Amino acid sequence: MLRPGSPLRRLVEGGHGTGQVGPMSAILWGPPGTGKTTLAHLVAQAEGRTFVELSAVTAGVKDVRTVMEKAARDRDLYGRSTVLFLDEIHRFSKAQQDALLPGVENRQVILVAATTENPTFSIIAPLLSRSVLVALTSLTDAEIGEVVDAALADERGLAGAFTLAPDARDHLVRLAGGDARRSLTELEAAAGVALDDLPGGRGYPDASNPAPITLAHVEQALAHAAVRYDRAGDEHYDVASAFIKSMRGSDVDAALHYLARMLEAGEDPRFIARRIVISASEEIAMADPTALQTAVAAMHAVAQIGMPEARLILAQAVVHNCLAPKSNATYTAINAAIADVRAGKAGPVPVHLRGSGHARAARAAGQAHGGYVYAHDEPDSVATQQYLPDALIGADYYHPKPRGFEARMVDRWAWLRSRLRG
Repeated sequence: MLRPGSPLRRLVEGGHGTGQVGPMSAILWGPPGTGKTTLAHLVAQAEGRTFVELSAVTAGVKDVRTVMEKAARDRDLYGRSTVLFLDEIHRFSKAQQDALLPGVENRQVILVAATTENPTFSIIAPLLSRSVLVALTSLTDAEIGEVVDAALADERGLAGAFTLAPDARDHLVRLAGGDARRSLTELEAAAGVALDDLPGGRGYPDASNPAPITLAHVEQALAHAAVRYDRAGDEHYDVASAFIKSMRGSDVDAALHYLARMLEAGEDPRFIARRIVISASEEIAMADPTALQTAVAAMHAVAQIGMPEARLILAQAVVHNCLAPKSNATYTAINAAIADVRAGKAGPVPVHLRGSGHARAARAAGQAHGGYVYAHDEPDSVATQQYLPDALIGADYYHPKPRGFEARMVDRWAWLRSRLRG
């Protein structure tokens, strides 16, 4: 992202002054706590720049125009560039975003706009086309750990006055959920609890006599019990496996327990939602086709809403998966078909099923549609003809289970097979 020559690196390091080819404006898109504001301040530190910060929550067109007018004066009189940092730009209406265009286009300002919403839908196309789009992702646990360690030691943070126990650090990092700002808030809260817990007369801690921050202090500050769950280790896979197998086994209580365990340990709710979608198709499928609809709707809703409300959506989808009748018929069917393809059982597509070029050649040879029978011209819209390649005639992949909605498919598929294959 900040590699030499990249647009963001040029933006941070500065350009050629005014009127020449210099740094472009930028749209910083990402979840909270991923460094959007920090990057904006880095941009502003380049020599010869003035930094102005506005929030789309409180600012209006008048505020934007005031900044533009002053930026034009600073550029013309003093040769200074103005960096306008606009937080939550997605809250600006189309008309308000239009007001930014002249200043951005004429480079009166270097716009650095931050948003947590998809810019494709929340920012007008002319503004997007004049800016570099920088997508930021949630920080990894290792990166959050570095932020916490720096805050413990830095003079602008706790200045070495506290130590953080390893299990307390792991718990704090896990609950931050990739949000650096949240991790710092959590650390500050835990330090406050540790300070209150010091014995009387000890004096305020400093680098020569630091106070310990324990797991109990972090738990008390954050009101979360430490859950034994390693998002990168065996416990992660064990709990996820137990979650999936509980849904497969129709045990609602067990599935909800493992759901709660993952959520309380800071697991990404989008990861959980994807597992539910997979389960709806692998374990239920045609026994209850609405389970997949519920799961997909839950996955999209979770992405839009986030925690803590996402727990309700996930729980609803989990309960649906557990209570639905189960069938793995489509799962075994596609696996069997793939196994045959990998074994070389394919062969050419039957002539009458081939594309329009082959159909034209067949008509030229006097064969209507190359022998293809149009299903809608037949009784019940079912045409008796060969669909599988010669090498797979008689292949039998799909075996519907006599459960739930799929029970209707048992006789239906038997009848279709007899009609299709004569």
